[in-house]
Amino acid sequence: MLFPVIERYIPEFRCLSVMWSFHDDIKRNLKAAIQQLKEDSVFDLKLFNRLVGDLFFNIYAIKFREERILYPMVQEIIPEKILNELFKDSLEIGFPYFSPETSTVHENLNTVPEINAIDLETGKLTVEQIKLLFNHLPVDITFVDENNKVKYFSAPKKRIFPRTNSLIGRDIHNCHPPESVHIVEKIVELFRKGEKDVASFWINMKGERLLIQYFAIRDENGNYKGVVEVSQEITEIQNLHGENRLLDWEN
Repeated sequence: MLFPVIERYIPEFRCLSVMWSFHDDIKRNLKAAIQQLKEDSVFDLKLFNRLVGDLFFNIYAIKFREERILYPMVQEIIPEKILNELFKDSLEIGFPYFSPETSTVHENLNTVPEINAIDLETGKLTVEQIKLLFNHLPVDITFVDENNKVKYFSAPKKRIFPRTNSLIGRDIHNCHPPESVHIVEKIVELFRKGEKDVASFWINMKGERLLIQYFAIRDENGNYKGVVEVSQEITEIQNLHGENRLLDWEN
């Protein structure tokens, strides 16, 4: 939460990258130490001691940098109003040992007005940016409102199912063949009643494996506001094995 604000006010502050590196080391060593405790038959006391020692050193290094460098720098340079605005987001993320009940009015930290931008609460995007975002997702998206009318579909380069603008405004019941429309009607009915939230199907078509999912959309009060259909080609995903933590475009 602090990092983006600090980078805005103190771009040259390099302590953050060092702390991030310590955080990664802490998470990795903590995971390894817990795994050692689970391995009764092959418990390596020497390795465990080294992991605990590294954890002790790195956690105290983080603590020292927070108390002696990071927080004093933040308090000195970043306006108190900006820091107070972070409180609501902090509540959403949560704290380790307590859950405060108080809250403050959330104000957007971005003080530079964006022309023709739409406020999405977690950011401001122009219509053009929203179109690009949806059309570059590796999925087909179709949104049907609470009145069963098609309101939107995305247009990625690789389409799973053909869509044309004539689809907009059509009743969802007219968008499916008679032999399968009863399934769609059941999904919408259970979504509307609040009995279900997700329906998933997977099929083989033209040598590809397709995942088709329906998600109920509800407002903050739980009222049904429609359904979004998300279709994705998952052949490559199903063939993934092990891990790939490094970028290797050669393969």
